[in-house]
Amino acid sequence: MPAISTFSPMLTGFGLGASLIVAIGSQNAFVLRQGLKRQYVFLVSTVCFLCDSLLISLGAGGFSTVVAGSPRLMQFTLWGGVAFLFAYGLRAFASAAKPGGLEASDAGGDTGSLAKVALTTVMLSLMNPHAFLDTVVLLGSLAGLYSGESRLFFAFGAISASCAWFYGIGYGARLLAPLFRRPVAWRVLDILVGCTMWSIAGSLALGR
Repeated sequence: MPAISTFSPMLTGFGLGASLIVAIGSQNAFVLRQGLKRQYVFLVSTVCFLCDSLLISLGAGGFSTVVAGSPRLMQFTLWGGVAFLFAYGLRAFASAAKPGGLEASDAGGDTGSLAKVALTTVMLSLMNPHAFLDTVVLLGSLAGLYSGESRLFFAFGAISASCAWFYGIGYGARLLAPLFRRPVAWRVLDILVGCTMWSIAGSLALGR
């Protein structure tokens, strides 16, 4: 296969994947917060990347047509995501009421078990209808414009964007650590996270 026909679908997939994932959302907010606290950063980034890779692969493999034709599956995903995002937003607001500063001793600290953090990451990745629709339905539909190896390269490009983004914000968040040594910074972040969670849940519930 000529190089031009190899990289064209790959670059297209990377660009589309990046445009969908680089946005303020529940998943990104959680990765950013874990990166700032330096807690299970590799685990969180990896779980997000693997979940995104799974969804993109399902979409590119043709699962998007199954999802689009199953109203019950869409409704289950929708309301399950609304409930979880509302609960996590409530938790963020509760955390904002009692903010703490980020000290050197916090690096590698533990405010939650590994299993709990991993489960939260999986739920934020797979129970978010927006992410599900973006990866499985939208990217899957666009992948359908390609065939054979070109579709594989398109999916690989989108997966590469996911990899670069999650590890980038996970480990890049530590550059903001000096700012978050002040409790007020954590309060603002938690309020923004809570508002983000509730605004997404509200838009989903209202069908907007």
